Amino acid sequence: MSLASLKTISLQRFSLNFAANIFAALWMLAGSTRAFGWVKPTFLQFLLFAILALASNVLFSWLAAESGSVFNSQGLISYLIWPTIIVLAGIILARRSGNYALVFVPAVLWLSADTMLALLQSIVQFLGSRGWLPEWSYSLLPGLFLLLFLWQTVSLLWIFSRRLRTPWWERVLVLIGAAALLTIWQKNVADQPIFKLIPVQPVLEETALYRQPLLLKDALKAVEPNIPGKTDWYFLGVAGYADQDVFRSEINQVRQLFDVRFGTSGRSMVLINNKYSWSDEPIATKTSIYQALRRIGQQMNADEDVLFLTLSSHGDRDILVLENQPIDMDNLDPTWLRETLDKVGIRWRVIVVSACYSGSFIDELASPTTVIITAASSDKMSFGCTNSAEMTYFGEAFFAESLRDNTSFAAAFKAASARVHERESMMGFEPSEPQMVVGKLMQTALPAFEQALFIQGQAPSEQNLQPLSQSQPLTLSTDDAPVLVIQKP
Repeated sequence: MSLASLKTISLQRFSLNFAANIFAALWMLAGSTRAFGWVKPTFLQFLLFAILALASNVLFSWLAAESGSVFNSQGLISYLIWPTIIVLAGIILARRSGNYALVFVPAVLWLSADTMLALLQSIVQFLGSRGWLPEWSYSLLPGLFLLLFLWQTVSLLWIFSRRLRTPWWERVLVLIGAAALLTIWQKNVADQPIFKLIPVQPVLEETALYRQPLLLKDALKAVEPNIPGKTDWYFLGVAGYADQDVFRSEINQVRQLFDVRFGTSGRSMVLINNKYSWSDEPIATKTSIYQALRRIGQQMNADEDVLFLTLSSHGDRDILVLENQPIDMDNLDPTWLRETLDKVGIRWRVIVVSACYSGSFIDELASPTTVIITAASSDKMSFGCTNSAEMTYFGEAFFAESLRDNTSFAAAFKAASARVHERESMMGFEPSEPQMVVGKLMQTALPAFEQALFIQGQAPSEQNLQPLSQSQPLTLSTDDAPVLVIQKP
């Protein structure tokens, strides 16, 4: 049956024509020539689906765009190329077959399919941006979106080749050629979406350049000496990655918790990498971290005082990212951190590492006088480091929730692990498996240290009460090696 014999009869109501074109597109996507029996290629239907397809693709590009993206006219032009080609193909088919009802058939079929698939992509993108998709699916999304783009065009070519009764080998060659062309085109214009983040070369203001040494000097000077005969806790927080505000927010909230509730005010400082805090907070580099640890080591009594060190950033195996453009920084590694802590004479340590693969820090940092808590095991990712979040999943569970309700790190860690596991299961993520390590000597000393810390958060009437439990939180080993404790919900 030739294209010249194709008849299309419009229905009396606009809404019925609209519904018929939706069904026609579905038949086309299924590879069926029944699409020709449903399609209603009027000019008004073409105009409507052109607007809907454009709006759907603008919506998808907006959902997929990074924060701060702006409208990109080049991306709009890149999208309009294909509807224009489809319309021209319809005009050519109509002239060659002598059937002018064909003018808008390819365009209406393609645009209605594009509208539905763009809306489907928008839904998937929205779910992904909220973290509501399984973790394994995110790496597949670019390939899925490419397949959807190929599907609508290849299926259009397929039903027309069937209608024209072309030889099978000719169909195969056309489909392979079209798929290859579309794939190459899509990859070449991938950097031209309708909404695009315009790259801005990081610039360090002159005032920030000269202010940074003063900020660090003032922060170091503000660290007060210990009170002899009393266990004092010192706090150092490090936010490593500048381009996401969640790390700065997390560290500052944890510092506030320790200063206000646990009494570390005057014995705490933070080092923050964030593009908005150059003039307000000292940045986090290996140099500034060393100077901060050295100052704390000078002010504390190594025998009776404790350092609480928390690090929050992106991570990889044996790496905590330190990044704050335009400065080219070295990343933080556990070997350097352990050597620095030993060098400055900080003996008693509680270290929290909130990053992906943070469990890889355990082997190097573990010692008889150290507690190590990590947001993930050495081969697992942690979650929640998005621009819209105030704290990471682990940071919120451990600091904002569990430390407020418990009077021991072991109990807080156990509660936080359960909360994180529940949240990750609900979101379909692979479990991050937070870790906790307590050294042998620290097991003995930790209850007294915890009493000195957590009693600061009690009401005055409660401060003379004994802790809830004086028993050892963990079982001691018989050798000198630190004890590894992995608690899972």
